[in-house]
Amino acid sequence: MNSLDKFVSNVRSIWGPLSSELVAGCQQQLDELLDTPISEQWLATLHLEALAQQEVYRDPTSGFMLLAHTEPEGLYRPPHDHGRGWVIYAVQQGAIEMGTYSRIKDQDGRVKLVERGSTVICSGQTQVYLPGDIHDTRCIAGPALLFRFTERDLKKEDKEAQRLTRYVEQDGAWVPEARR
Repeated sequence: MNSLDKFVSNVRSIWGPLSSELVAGCQQQLDELLDTPISEQWLATLHLEALAQQEVYRDPTSGFMLLAHTEPEGLYRPPHDHGRGWVIYAVQQGAIEMGTYSRIKDQDGRVKLVERGSTVICSGQTQVYLPGDIHDTRCIAGPALLFRFTERDLKKEDKEAQRLTRYVEQDGAWVPEARR
């Protein structure tokens, strides 16, 4: 059994409704996955192919997913949330700066973001975002290889239910992107 198979088996064994224990358990499994030697074929292939996004695993029963992203230094992804989903980012190589934001309404009732702060996630580290958390990402040491563990197919959910919110900069403030 390679480290990816072990990761999947261990996450399946603890899977259930969102709880502190589930998040901690999944984060622990990702921490262990980050220790995988590059000699394991699945990881060597990810490094070799260096795709912008690749589905590594999708659980047919529970729906959780593990995606791999290779990002060039300087790549910036504007603030967004993950709707009702939760995610754990795990940096395998490189470094990613992640800013966090709070959604507020100004005195005129317009929604905008206020930045809370930022954290640099380096190789071997993970970062959790729960439903409603808003963050951005910037690759500051690349190319970076990061894993994104999601409890559901967020792309499908966004396409079907439009529950994810993305933000755009407008007059120096981050505001919700208009939906089409």
